[in-house]
Amino acid sequence: MKDTTRRPLFIFEMANNHMGSVQHGRNIVTALRDACEGFPFQFAVKLQYRDIDTCIHPDYKHRYDLKFVKRFSETRLAWEEYKQLKDAIDAAGFTSICTPWDEISVDRIEEHGYDFIKIPSCYLTDWPLLERIAKSDKPIIGSEAGVDIESIDKVVSFFRHRDRVFSLMHCVGEYPTKDGNLELGQIALLKMRYPGLEIGYSTHERPDNYEAVKIAIGLGATLFEKHVGLPTETIALKAYSATPAQVKRWLQSALDAYTMIGRIEARSQFTPAEAQTLRDIQRGVFARSAIAAGDAIEPAAVFYAMPTADHQLVANDMSKYTSYRAISPVEAGSPILSNNVQACDRRGQLHRIVGEVKKVLKRSRVIVPGQCELEVSHHYGIDQFDKFGSTVITVVNREYCKRVIVLLPGQTHPEQWHEQKDETYHILYGEIALKLDGQEQVKKANDVIIIPHGVRHAFTTRTGTVIEEVSSFYTQGDSHYTDKTISANANRKTFVAHWMD
Repeated sequence: MKDTTRRPLFIFEMANNHMGSVQHGRNIVTALRDACEGFPFQFAVKLQYRDIDTCIHPDYKHRYDLKFVKRFSETRLAWEEYKQLKDAIDAAGFTSICTPWDEISVDRIEEHGYDFIKIPSCYLTDWPLLERIAKSDKPIIGSEAGVDIESIDKVVSFFRHRDRVFSLMHCVGEYPTKDGNLELGQIALLKMRYPGLEIGYSTHERPDNYEAVKIAIGLGATLFEKHVGLPTETIALKAYSATPAQVKRWLQSALDAYTMIGRIEARSQFTPAEAQTLRDIQRGVFARSAIAAGDAIEPAAVFYAMPTADHQLVANDMSKYTSYRAISPVEAGSPILSNNVQACDRRGQLHRIVGEVKKVLKRSRVIVPGQCELEVSHHYGIDQFDKFGSTVITVVNREYCKRVIVLLPGQTHPEQWHEQKDETYHILYGEIALKLDGQEQVKKANDVIIIPHGVRHAFTTRTGTVIEEVSSFYTQGDSHYTDKTISANANRKTFVAHWMD
């Protein structure tokens, strides 16, 4: 069983280049197999099926002055001959794809066991043919040359509503297509317009254009189609068909693009040369004054300058989430080395806090807008957050303000007051022991508390709580704490974006 989902998939469109000869078609397949040798891609060969007796009007069957009547008639194969070519494609290890030009051809595609059905641009909105194709259980690929975006919308919707596996290829129906008319940006447009839909690129550029495929890959295409053929002393290729040698160069260009793009995932490994270059121009951490063994390395006790020494801390290491303590003394002006400090990284603590907040929200069944920032207040430092602190989600802050406050079980919000803001608390979940100007009262879910400005308030919760706060406009600096050490802590708040992800 062939894997029809492996990507990238490079499709070789034989079209009528078999010239009505099964043997010549087989020769093309063999030459393509040799050209693909060594490339780590999935490959397919595509044929076109048409029932000449029905798809050309009887009165025009001998009108060889009409280009396509002449071309299709002179390269005609019998159905059993098409099946022989399809068998050769299978034997060479290629995925098989076929384009039907009429309903009878769809029947033959199913009988012959092709892996994919391909819809050409000229038939992308041929609704009778699409209805027949949609009844097939095969994955479907369509090209969109010359089709307006509203019609493409309808086609995508047509196949989605029928739960069919459908991919779409950007295409320009100019043979060959001039470089200035390739419109490769349409690949990006299609990817944005149809999230989740696989987008490809059906090429008609001149065969020696090896750059367009790189751009298509960079824009996110995963299917690539090119007309191919095999010239002989008596057969000359069309100006848009590639020889096997050109196919090989085309594939090498694609491989080069994938090599340059690399993995589409977060980088976790870097070359030594890159790391050393960046290290050489980073600012090192130096002691501004002497630091004794065991002392915390405070921001005021250091300065930043280059060059750096081996194993020296750099400014990039000095996050507000990471603290350092000297193991042995450091003289003024000396570098602070990583092997001479004990480090404490609190970023993991913040991730844990966010997880605990989400658990409380889940238990409470309170739905909050995840696009809003989560404000984590750690009044006495993040190490004390489980005892003293809160998390706040500001939904709106105009002339009026709405916020959602979450406290974890056992957590206390220290006493504070506001000189300007009036607040109303609506307890949505849990219970709190609330102090208003020193008077304690217990409030439970669905209770409403009015807190005028100037009233000191503090609360603690045994169960964890979710409170909806509605107030007048909130300004920074209008939260005053009874314990002055809280206000003196400039790093008592941390804001987390995308915390619902």
